[in-house]
Amino acid sequence: MVRHVPVWFNHSYIVPLSKSKDYVSKPLTCENFRGIAISPVNAKVFVYCFLQKFGDYLYTDSKQFGFKKGMGCSHAINIVRCVIEQLTKGGNTVNLCAIDLSKAFDKVNHHALLIRLMKR
Repeated sequence: MVRHVPVWFNHSYIVPLSKSKDYVSKPLTCENFRGIAISPVNAKVFVYCFLQKFGDYLYTDSKQFGFKKGMGCSHAINIVRCVIEQLTKGGNTVNLCAIDLSKAFDKVNHHALLIRLMKR
Protein backbone atom coordinates (compact mmCIF):
# COMPACT_ATOMS: atom_id res chain seq x y z
CA MET A 1 0.00 0.00 0.00
CA VAL A 2 1.34 3.43 -0.97
CA ARG A 3 1.37 5.82 1.98
CA HIS A 4 2.54 8.99 0.27
CA VAL A 5 1.45 11.31 -2.48
CA PRO A 6 3.31 10.56 -5.71
CA VAL A 7 5.75 13.31 -6.75
CA TRP A 8 4.12 13.69 -10.17
CA PHE A 9 0.81 14.73 -8.53
CA ASN A 10 2.05 18.30 -8.14
CA HIS A 11 3.59 18.51 -11.63
CA SER A 12 1.78 20.37 -14.36
CA TYR A 13 2.56 22.21 -17.56
CA ILE A 14 1.63 25.88 -17.90
CA VAL A 15 0.28 26.63 -21.35
CA PRO A 16 -0.37 30.23 -22.43
CA LEU A 17 -3.75 30.73 -24.12
CA SER A 18 -4.72 33.86 -25.96
CA LYS A 19 -7.70 35.78 -24.55
CA SER A 20 -8.16 37.61 -27.85
CA LYS A 21 -10.33 36.19 -30.62
CA ASP A 22 -8.79 38.66 -33.08
CA TYR A 23 -5.34 37.27 -33.88
CA VAL A 24 -4.81 39.08 -37.18
CA SER A 25 -5.48 42.80 -36.76
CA LYS A 26 -4.49 43.30 -33.10
CA PRO A 27 -0.91 42.91 -31.86
CA LEU A 28 -0.64 40.36 -29.07
CA THR A 29 0.97 41.38 -25.79
CA CYS A 30 1.48 39.52 -22.52
CA GLU A 31 -1.79 41.01 -21.26
CA ASN A 32 -3.60 39.08 -24.03
CA PHE A 33 -2.67 35.71 -22.56
CA ARG A 34 -3.71 33.66 -19.55
CA GLY A 35 -2.00 30.55 -18.34
CA ILE A 36 -3.72 27.24 -17.78
CA ALA A 37 -2.20 24.28 -15.98
CA ILE A 38 -2.23 20.89 -17.67
CA SER A 39 -2.10 18.27 -14.92
CA PRO A 40 -1.83 14.47 -15.09
CA VAL A 41 -5.20 12.77 -15.58
CA ASN A 42 -4.59 10.43 -12.62
CA ALA A 43 -4.16 13.43 -10.31
CA LYS A 44 -7.34 15.05 -11.62
CA VAL A 45 -9.33 11.85 -11.11
CA PHE A 46 -7.94 11.50 -7.60
CA VAL A 47 -8.86 15.10 -6.70
CA TYR A 48 -12.35 14.66 -8.17
CA CYS A 49 -12.93 11.45 -6.15
CA PHE A 50 -11.44 13.00 -3.01
CA LEU A 51 -13.73 16.05 -3.26
CA GLN A 52 -16.78 13.85 -3.91
CA LYS A 53 -16.02 11.84 -0.77
CA PHE A 54 -14.70 14.53 1.60
CA GLY A 55 -15.83 17.83 0.06
CA ASP A 56 -18.48 18.40 2.74
CA TYR A 57 -15.76 18.41 5.41
CA LEU A 58 -13.52 20.94 3.66
CA TYR A 59 -14.09 24.66 4.01
CA THR A 60 -12.32 27.96 3.55
CA ASP A 61 -12.35 31.10 5.64
CA SER A 62 -15.46 33.25 5.30
CA LYS A 63 -13.19 36.17 4.33
CA GLN A 64 -11.90 34.26 1.28
CA PHE A 65 -13.54 35.48 -1.93
CA GLY A 66 -11.17 34.54 -4.74
CA PHE A 67 -11.32 31.13 -6.41
CA LYS A 68 -14.53 30.29 -4.58
CA LYS A 69 -17.70 29.19 -6.31
CA GLY A 70 -20.37 31.90 -6.26
CA MET A 71 -18.03 34.51 -4.76
CA GLY A 72 -16.14 37.36 -6.30
CA CYS A 73 -14.95 40.92 -6.13
CA SER A 74 -18.46 42.32 -5.61
CA HIS A 75 -18.83 40.23 -2.43
CA ALA A 76 -15.54 41.53 -1.04
CA ILE A 77 -16.52 45.12 -1.85
CA ASN A 78 -19.85 44.63 -0.10
CA ILE A 79 -18.12 43.34 3.06
CA VAL A 80 -15.77 46.34 3.08
CA ARG A 81 -18.74 48.70 2.63
CA CYS A 82 -20.65 47.06 5.50
CA VAL A 83 -17.64 47.26 7.84
CA ILE A 84 -17.12 50.94 6.97
CA GLU A 85 -20.81 51.70 7.57
CA GLN A 86 -20.74 49.91 10.94
CA LEU A 87 -17.62 51.77 12.05
CA THR A 88 -18.85 55.20 10.95
CA LYS A 89 -22.23 54.67 12.65
CA GLY A 90 -20.26 54.19 15.87
CA GLY A 91 -18.59 57.57 15.38
CA ASN A 92 -15.24 56.21 14.23
CA THR A 93 -13.10 57.59 11.43
CA VAL A 94 -12.24 55.12 8.70
CA ASN A 95 -9.13 55.41 6.54
CA LEU A 96 -8.96 53.13 3.53
CA CYS A 97 -5.99 52.40 1.30
CA ALA A 98 -6.24 50.42 -1.94
CA ILE A 99 -3.32 49.21 -4.00
CA ASP A 100 -3.75 48.22 -7.64
CA LEU A 101 -1.18 45.51 -8.32
CA SER A 102 -2.44 44.76 -11.82
CA LYS A 103 0.51 46.63 -13.37
CA ALA A 104 3.05 44.86 -11.15
CA PHE A 105 3.56 42.26 -13.87
CA ASP A 106 4.63 45.01 -16.28
CA LYS A 107 7.95 45.07 -14.41
CA VAL A 108 8.51 41.31 -14.73
CA ASN A 109 10.37 39.53 -17.50
CA HIS A 110 7.40 37.48 -18.75
CA HIS A 111 9.51 35.05 -20.74
CA ALA A 112 11.61 34.22 -17.66
CA LEU A 113 8.46 33.93 -15.52
CA LEU A 114 6.86 31.53 -18.01
CA ILE A 115 10.02 29.40 -18.14
CA ARG A 116 10.10 29.22 -14.32
CA LEU A 117 6.42 28.26 -14.17
CA MET A 118 6.94 25.52 -16.76
CA LYS A 119 9.93 24.16 -14.82
CA ARG A 120 7.87 23.99 -11.61
